[in-house]
Parts: sequence; structure tokens; C-alpha cells
Amino acid sequence: MSTMKAVVIDETGEADVLRLAEVARPTRVNAEFVVKVVAAGVNPIDVKTRSGKGVSSQIPSWPAILGNDLSGIVVESPFESHPLKPGDEVYGMTMVPRIAGAYAEYAAVPAMFLARKPRALSHVEAAGVPLAALTAWGAVVDVAKAHEGQRILIHAGAGGVGHFAVQFASFFGGHVIATGSPRNEDWLRDLGAREFVDYTATRFEDVVSNADVVIDLIGNAADDTGSRSLAALKPGGLIVTVPTGSWPTMTEEATAAGMRSTGFRVSPDGSTLAVISRLLDSGDVRVFVDQVFELEDAAAAHRALESGHTRGKVVLKVSDG
Repeated sequence: MSTMKAVVIDETGEADVLRLAEVARPTRVNAEFVVKVVAAGVNPIDVKTRSGKGVSSQIPSWPAILGNDLSGIVVESPFESHPLKPGDEVYGMTMVPRIAGAYAEYAAVPAMFLARKPRALSHVEAAGVPLAALTAWGAVVDVAKAHEGQRILIHAGAGGVGHFAVQFASFFGGHVIATGSPRNEDWLRDLGAREFVDYTATRFEDVVSNADVVIDLIGNAADDTGSRSLAALKPGGLIVTVPTGSWPTMTEEATAAGMRSTGFRVSPDGSTLAVISRLLDSGDVRVFVDQVFELEDAAAAHRALESGHTRGKVVLKVSDG
């Protein structure tokens, strides 16, 4: 087959710009795999890019295929003796828009971006892991160095990245304080949060102090969450902000308050994903998929994510495994 079905955008705009199309099937180059996509994760960066923000300015040509997360089956390997062979189940990330995304029946993926799919997960569940889990791991483990007794405040703990951040911080012994809506309190405590702050009823900075680290997954996009977080830190504490574009004055504000600060950008990393796979297979970490949509319903999936009320991940089912 030389063509495949994919959801594309011909321009940026509202969710309705997403359309199902017949496009050229990708071919393998150098150390790449061709993967039959069974399921694709939907992430906030997809929504931002589709709307004209995110990485939309770097889209090299139209139509463009979005989607950073995938789980599927190897069709072609880089070379005959590669450990991952045709028929193997894998999951990982693409690099939209440098590489065409996962909202498609097939994707070409660099070898370093993939890992074996966790045995305990379905393809739909696995597709909800890579970007969110790698972001959470990078912020919590690599940057914040989560450890026993460390007080870690995590904003938006019930989101895709947040629910992994809560689990990783707890797994490494951190004292996790999560913010969220009331319906998510019991769930977040079950994931490992020691304390919970209902952001709809309480200003978190009024009840949280002397935190060692803030993992900020909101920034100043809503109610100046980033700026207010500085008041919840102990002197010299660290704030790790993922949506840095929402808070361009982060460094100046943190320095003036006597705090340390850094943004964070996720990188596709199959070796780290393999470590996360072991935690998923052992049951020490779980992924929660809130809603599943068919590929042709990608616009509805984007609208669900834009509602701001999803728990965990939204996933597209692309094909049968």
C-alpha cells in the first residue's frame, strides 16, 4: 500500500479543521521504524498546535499530521538483526512537526524514540503513556531529584502529566501535595498524594508552605498559578514549570523571591520509557485513560481535552491490533 488514512489539518483553527484524509504512507529512512499505529495519545500540545499556538509556526508543509504518542506494531525495522523486529509491539513518541505525527495508520519513528510496549497494558492504554510519563519523569526525577521526605507540590495532579507526576514523586518517597478539583481527591490520594488542595475552594498558597519543589503544570495561564506558587516554596526552593510560554517572567520573579526556577521540555527517550515500562508492568505506576475516540472523531477528542475536565489521558483508536 502506498497510501493510508490519517487525520490532517490544512490550516490552524478550531477543532473542526481536523479532517480524515488519504495521504502517502511513510517510508523508512536510516535508523527508523515503520510502525502500524493501533492507538494514538491526544495531548495539550496537539490542541495548542492545531489552534495556531504550540509548535504550529514550525509546521514545514500542509497538510500536517499531529500526534506525539503512539502504540502499535513494528512493520519495518532499521536492519535485520535489530532487537525490535516486525510484529513486535512497541510504544513511543514522534517529534511533531519535524516528523509526521501519530494520527495516522502508519508512522515512521526514529529507533531511539521507541520501547517495547508494557505487557500489562493494551495498546489504547500504552498510547496514553509516552509524552505524559516522560514529561513527568523528567520534571520529577531528572530535574527535581525526587527523594524520601521531599515536599513536592504538584499542580493539576489529575491531568495526563499530573497523574504520572504524583505517582513518580510518591514512588521515590516524596511527600506529595496535589491540587485538583474535589471529584479527584480520593483518586489522587490513591495514586500517592499525602495532601490534597481543592483549588476551587482554597488558595493553595494559604495552606501550603515550605515546599521543597513545585511541579507547575499550569503556569500563569490560569489565575497566576506560577507566580503564586513562589509563596508556597521554602527559601531557595525549586519551581519546575512545564508551560513556560505562559510565564515569560518566571526567572526574574523566582530570583527576586529567592527561589530557583527552570522550565522543562520533554524529549523522546526510549531508554527512559523502558524503565517506565517496568513500573507499569509491576503495577507500581498506572495510566488512566479517561476517554477513547475513533480516529475519525479526532475533533471530538480535541474538544474533550479543551473542556478542561478530563482525568488522565484521551486516546484515539486508530486500528485493530
